[in-house]
Amino acid sequence: MKRPGIPPFGSLAGDCTIKWGNPGCAYVKSSDVGNAIKMAMREFAKLEPDIQILQYVIMPDHIHLILFVKKPINDILGRKIAAFKVLVNNYFGLSGRGDVFERGGVFEKGFDDQILKSNRKLDVIYDYLRQNPHRLAARRRFPEYFRKVNNLRICNRCYQAYGNLMLLRNPFIDAVIIHRRYSDAEVKRYCEEWLHTAFNGGVLISAFVGPKEKEVRREAENMGAKIILITDKPFGEREKPAKADFMRCEDGKLLILVPLDDDFPRDRYRHTCLAMNMRAEEIANNQKGVGSLGNKG
Repeated sequence: MKRPGIPPFGSLAGDCTIKWGNPGCAYVKSSDVGNAIKMAMREFAKLEPDIQILQYVIMPDHIHLILFVKKPINDILGRKIAAFKVLVNNYFGLSGRGDVFERGGVFEKGFDDQILKSNRKLDVIYDYLRQNPHRLAARRRFPEYFRKVNNLRICNRCYQAYGNLMLLRNPFIDAVIIHRRYSDAEVKRYCEEWLHTAFNGGVLISAFVGPKEKEVRREAENMGAKIILITDKPFGEREKPAKADFMRCEDGKLLILVPLDDDFPRDRYRHTCLAMNMRAEEIANNQKGVGSLGNKG
């Protein structure tokens, strides 16, 4: 993340109404700082040949990198990232901004990481990174897109939705479901994995019914994580989520989904909870998320 006081890494340009990948679509035009980051990447590739940068995207206030470690390296990854940050500081300083060192450097301390598991499709992750500027531009131009949709198709099922629909495009969606058969050790391990996903930019999806599931949601939201909530209570024509959830929807951190299929079991507590859990797992496993959008409310 960009440290406060540092100029933006770039600015949005292009048109978000043009389909991503076509000429003229939204992108981030790099600033002097962004150009320093690009130069540092080229230098880093020479200094660390065993670490390959597969893909990157520079956003106005942060960057995303997909790294491939070709073989065991002689140090922890964190020190390699720190060395990359020093390169950025150096190149930015060469641009006549040497005072950046006194102010602490271009980036904030630390970094967020996520190990790409074998069940994650690399091309989906590539596309997700490349489309970051398009999503940001769309959110700024069409804030109503982050409100209510009355007929959303996901995995050939119908939902009412309220919040940030783009969370469905995140390639790191984990279903938070704690089964009765889990041991205490398994519950602890799964909770740690879910919070790791949340901390590193992924999305947690669940009905969040059980006490431990609710606790995971609270901890995730406290760290600013993104949540998809499955609920069985549809919104009325003028109804909105409760204040806290409404604010999270407005911030783009929450999407609420209500199954609308006729065969969805309502007002049958256990059957309803099981059905919501099944939907959460279905959406998480689908990964590509959104099908077609219906009428907006």
